[in-house]
Amino acid sequence: MADENHNVTAASEPGSHPSWAKAGKALVREAARTSSTLFVIMIPISVATRLLQQAGLVDVLGRLLEPVMGIVGLPGALGLVWATAMVTNIYAAMVVFASLSSGLNLTVAQVTTLCTMILVAHALPLESRISQKAGVRLRFMLVLRIVGALALGWGLSVTYSAGSFLQAPNTTFWCPPATDDSWLAWGSSMGKTMGYIFVIILALLMLMKVLERVGVIRLLTRLLEPVLEALGMSASAAPVTIIGMSLGISFGGGLIIQEARSGKLTRRDVFASLALMGLCHSLIEDTLLMVVLGAHVSGILWARLAFALIVAFVLVRCVAKLSEGRFERLFCRPAAVPE
Repeated sequence: MADENHNVTAASEPGSHPSWAKAGKALVREAARTSSTLFVIMIPISVATRLLQQAGLVDVLGRLLEPVMGIVGLPGALGLVWATAMVTNIYAAMVVFASLSSGLNLTVAQVTTLCTMILVAHALPLESRISQKAGVRLRFMLVLRIVGALALGWGLSVTYSAGSFLQAPNTTFWCPPATDDSWLAWGSSMGKTMGYIFVIILALLMLMKVLERVGVIRLLTRLLEPVLEALGMSASAAPVTIIGMSLGISFGGGLIIQEARSGKLTRRDVFASLALMGLCHSLIEDTLLMVVLGAHVSGILWARLAFALIVAFVLVRCVAKLSEGRFERLFCRPAAVPE
């Protein structure tokens, strides 16, 4: 009996920590599972996007957008910048902007308008596919983000012009380094990005479990309940929505996919969360990227956040009037999503 007690005591000593090791392995497996879901989406979409970019699709789209840019008070040449952002990503758009902006004599208001539109609608093939995988229809997310970007851009342009705000010449604080456009360099960059995503997801899962254990998630959810209720969302959607809005769809969307498949979130919660996240995400990193181009926080942060909350509020209220069947047909992807 003494030996048995000694064994039990030894197993629970701080140095052994068998439960910690088991929990760590489980966490790594969960991060790998969540990351692999994203990678299955990312790799083919990224390859297809690069092929289309090299085939000249972005240039064609940029020319088609030239008349549209006039509606939001921007030179037509900047259509290529927004087209690059929508088809590829923000970083590629920054490079194109740097190559075009020097001869356009842009104001801070114009750059803020363009950058805000980029933040609302960028990386659409990849991020819309992530949203679709979570259960929201692709066409809805595309329309929401493109029309939302144009509406917000028009609103900012009119406001800045009417009040003569931010009319000083723009100053860009960033000059793009020389880039290697080869497939080898692209593949290396993709590999680094996937490694980065895995590490971030692992850290997020770990953080969420720690915060849940110490009660911070519960406290945060209670504090956010009035906002969530106003948006028609349940408290269970709060953690992943906050992650998506602060860090981005690639991270928050991956967790949303996981939560949606686990059954913890209803279809309407997923819809509301992704609608809000689609219009306003990566409030930290992406906002800072636009600041170095000269954009003002009044548009890229505050107007974007306010716009997203208002649109999400209106959307959820309108959708609440639909029957469950009609809601599913219009906004939700069929439940059986292939792995």
